[in-house]
This record gives sequence, structure tokens and C-alpha cells, in this order.
Amino acid sequence: KYDLIVLNFANCDMVGHTGIIPAAIKAVEAVDFNLGKVITKLKEKGGSALITADHGNCELMLTDDGQPITSHSTSPVPLILFNFEDNVGLKSGGRLCDLSPTLLDMMEIEQPEEMTGNSLLERMI
Repeated sequence: KYDLIVLNFANCDMVGHTGIIPAAIKAVEAVDFNLGKVITKLKEKGGSALITADHGNCELMLTDDGQPITSHSTSPVPLILFNFEDNVGLKSGGRLCDLSPTLLDMMEIEQPEEMTGNSLLERMI
């Protein structure tokens, strides 16, 4: 029905700012469960997905002396390509500005020159 659906599971982001570890664990479990449901439906429908985050936070919530870290981390975040095309993978070392060009490439839409990032799709022979 749709060419593109964008989902934002904000659970980990919102709870990560609290420094409350048990709440963060529940948030990660909720995202894992619900992302699993989305992936199951994508498999049924033959859809594809790019899965990522715009920043880290839940992976580093407390200082060495137990104080909450409420800011975003600078940790690298994953980019996972699900069920796209055979012989297509992702280049390593991407940046957040590469996400939109990658998505446009997947949809075979020309990238506007204003976008400074590059597609991370890598077609293997």
C-alpha cells in the first residue's frame, strides 16, 4: 500500500536520558519485541528495511561514580539492511548524512545535489 514507512521507536532515547538502568532494559526489550513484529510483517510482504539510530544513549548511562549521563553519546550506531536485493550490502564507515541518500538509492530516486552524503549501498558482483 505504501512505498515508504518511517518508524521511530523513541523508547530507548527517552528512557536513556533518565539514567535508570531497569527502565532502559525494559525500553530496549520493548523495541526489540516490536521491531521483530515489523520485520516479520516485512518478510510476509516482501518489504525491505534500513534499521538505525541517530545517536546512542542507553549503552552508556552512568558515570564511573554512578551519576546519570543524560546526554547523547558519540558511540557509533548500527545500520542494518534487511531483505533488500541479493548481492547488495552496505559500505562501512557511514555517517548520519548518508542515511537519506542510501534510502533514496534503495527507492531508485535521484539524490538532490543539496544532500552532501553518499549512498552506502554496495553492489557486489
